[in-house]
Amino acid sequence: MITDAIFETVAAQIFTNARTHNGWLDRAVPESLLKRAVEIAKWGPTSANCSPLRILFIKSHEAKARLQPALAPGNLQKTLSAPVTAILAYDLDFAEHLPRLYPATDARSWFLGNEPLIFETAFRNSTLQAAYFLIALRALGLDVGPMSGFDKDRVDAEFFARTQIKSNFLMNIGYGDPAQLYPRAPRFDFDEIAEII
Repeated sequence: MITDAIFETVAAQIFTNARTHNGWLDRAVPESLLKRAVEIAKWGPTSANCSPLRILFIKSHEAKARLQPALAPGNLQKTLSAPVTAILAYDLDFAEHLPRLYPATDARSWFLGNEPLIFETAFRNSTLQAAYFLIALRALGLDVGPMSGFDKDRVDAEFFARTQIKSNFLMNIGYGDPAQLYPRAPRFDFDEIAEII
């Protein structure tokens, strides 16, 4: 049974005390933690279990050099100094895997020739999976800095050429340097976000 104290501790680590980091400590991220986060996140729900998320971890100096020309100037330093940068992407060929992932019915046939539905499903569900992945990383004690300031077409040409994989956003991963945090930004109140009818 989860007590209120345990819940508050977990919620703080994942949400209320967690921050988007822009600076990083010089501390390596074990590959075992990246693998564990993927293994945890893959269990989050997607429509028809379509699981379109694809992740490319950019870790080596050579890979960072390939990514660098696609970065917006404001994202350059924080990305190059991050121990790991993940390219969160989606596979437009996800439906080819549905006979294995969703054997209850012929879900693959829902998508045949329907490019708008393929894109919408891949983009929505990969974004959902990327959020699960972010939460898993935080739960494992890592810090993250998701961002969208990059040349998507350039990233796709450099890392996903001749595939149906398309980049969605980037996420720096590591152990954040609290000295480089901006002041905490406000959030909307409940009544500005939600309504119960």
